[in-house]
Amino acid sequence: MTKPQTTRKKRANGVESRQRILDAAVDIAGERGYEGTSIAAVSAACGLPASSIYWHFKDKDDLIAAVIERSFDTWLAAFELPGEETGTPLERVTAVAGNVAKSLVDAPDFLRLGLMLALERRPVEPRGRTVFLHVRDIASAKIAEMAETLVPGLDKESVQILTAYAVAGADGLFVQREINGDALDLVAMFELHAQLVFEAATRMATRGEA
Repeated sequence: MTKPQTTRKKRANGVESRQRILDAAVDIAGERGYEGTSIAAVSAACGLPASSIYWHFKDKDDLIAAVIERSFDTWLAAFELPGEETGTPLERVTAVAGNVAKSLVDAPDFLRLGLMLALERRPVEPRGRTVFLHVRDIASAKIAEMAETLVPGLDKESVQILTAYAVAGADGLFVQREINGDALDLVAMFELHAQLVFEAATRMATRGEA
């Protein structure tokens, strides 16, 4: 009979190995993209045999999807809207934008890899791309919910337009930082973007009430 302590140790080792594999996959995929990432390369980077990687992930596609899912949990937490006691609607949405930008500065590989996959077209869609697009749908729903909460006068069409614009603008700012590096202050740009979207939302709501 397996002792509980031995079982816990095996489980802990398994969790640690999985994290090492994911960390290595993030680094390699960030440098080489989806096509350039291989199980062999991840194995060399993390120091674990390919058999260990296949024990956790059935193939490269499953591994890349897991990379996106792990990073998404941290990213999504940044979308939480602060309570009313923290400031005005503009201050609250600015705070959210700053938190989202900080999460991308700390872990840019999630969005970098996701955008690469999203722009590719393949006969068989990689699971990683499917996961990333699902992630974007969740983020878009969060943005739409914020718009409806902070600017109650908006109609559904306006919310859809503003959400699409907010996501597209954020993508553009992220790509700009990928091109220019630290020369672009992503946090400041995201905060400005959020303020401009909020002002547009306020104007649209006012027109709707007229």
